Amino acid sequence: MVNYGIVGCGMMGREHIQNIALLPQGRVAAVYDPVPELAQSAAQQAGGAQVCPSLEALLAIESLDALVIVSPNDCHVPQLRQIAATRPLPVLCEKPIYTAPEDEAFLRDFARSYPAPVWVAMEYRYMPPVALLRDEVAEATGGIAMLTIREHRFPFLPKVGAWNRFNARTGGTLVEKCCHFFDLMRLILRDEPVRVMASAGQAVNHKDEVFDGKAPDIWDNGYVIVDFARGTRAMLELCMFAEGARYQEEISAIGPRGKIEALVPGPGRFWPAHLGDAPVPQVIVSPRVPKGPRLVEVPVDPTLLAAGDHNGSTFYQHERFNAVVRGEGRPEVTLEDGIAAVRMGLAAQQSAATGQAVAL
Repeated sequence: MVNYGIVGCGMMGREHIQNIALLPQGRVAAVYDPVPELAQSAAQQAGGAQVCPSLEALLAIESLDALVIVSPNDCHVPQLRQIAATRPLPVLCEKPIYTAPEDEAFLRDFARSYPAPVWVAMEYRYMPPVALLRDEVAEATGGIAMLTIREHRFPFLPKVGAWNRFNARTGGTLVEKCCHFFDLMRLILRDEPVRVMASAGQAVNHKDEVFDGKAPDIWDNGYVIVDFARGTRAMLELCMFAEGARYQEEISAIGPRGKIEALVPGPGRFWPAHLGDAPVPQVIVSPRVPKGPRLVEVPVDPTLLAAGDHNGSTFYQHERFNAVVRGEGRPEVTLEDGIAAVRMGLAAQQSAATGQAVAL
């Protein structure tokens, strides 16, 4: 049995707790959040976990086997520093692993010196339709020439202290939201980016909000084009005022042999009840010869859908991390992966702000 300590008990923290509860060898033993009400609620959700008044108190619990960091983005690096100095345990840390360029050097040193496994939470890798696309992409395309990821979704949800409304705490939308997609680009293409070009801004969302006298500066839409070392191009299209769309994520890869797409619906709890059942994820393979798309539905276990907003992927991620903590295998999403995704996001933020392409 792996005993977990949860650092951060907001919406995503609760999703992690729900999915750990589904593991046969997982148990949330302790929680910490600076907002006492959130910590108490999460402890109750976890079946009576110990509530800790500080990160120090949580790290002092001898029975803990692993930590899950689900705090606001700008807290990740300070908390990793504290954990490394106090009690290095296996860590699953939510993305983005960092938000400020100056933290990259620390994380590279941390990756070399930290004595326990660290897994960066890139849930989108483990969505069943995305996993199927990854399995079939080479055969379907004959070698990818173009990769496109489109996310049409709902606006940023309310968070404690409105931390997700400001670039200073999130790293910016193209870091906070889109590091998932930059990670997928590297993973699917098995290549490294060399140049990033972006155009983005705040067109619709949060313009009527004010927090502590400050208006949100977080962007709600953008395009990002990424050139990769071996000549492949990838593009991201993000719109965060398109929650009426049938599918939230649409990924397509195209090569000389044909095209493959993955269509992923958004959280089922947001699907309008009067429309009936929420859409089922799909993968579509469209060969050039002979023409004729082949559609495969990729249903997700209803129990996993009910345990979070990420199409079952949080559970599959925890299955693998749990095995790593028990000594079976190594992290599939490394600190290097987490750093690379944020570097791409920061470059995209810079490109959109300056109007210039950014070399990596």
